[in-house]
Amino acid sequence: MWLDKLKIAVVQKDVELLGILLDDIPQLSSKEELDSAIVLLDQAKEIVQTLQNETAASMLQIKKNIEFLQSTSQDQTGKFDITS
Repeated sequence: MWLDKLKIAVVQKDVELLGILLDDIPQLSSKEELDSAIVLLDQAKEIVQTLQNETAASMLQIKKNIEFLQSTSQDQTGKFDITS
């Protein structure tokens, strides 16, 4: 049952379900179950790492966009100021 849910989570790339399943890993009895779990957990690890890399790239791009927008905006003090 747990392996089936893990397979579904990996196929759907459902990080939330992966987290829930990892919090409640059952005692696996057979070698086939252990081998399947190892393969699925490796795939889950790759999914999470890929999502982390995509998030980091998105955050970097957002930071660059903000810096660009700030550099192209007009200065608040750039108005004609005769008092100084």
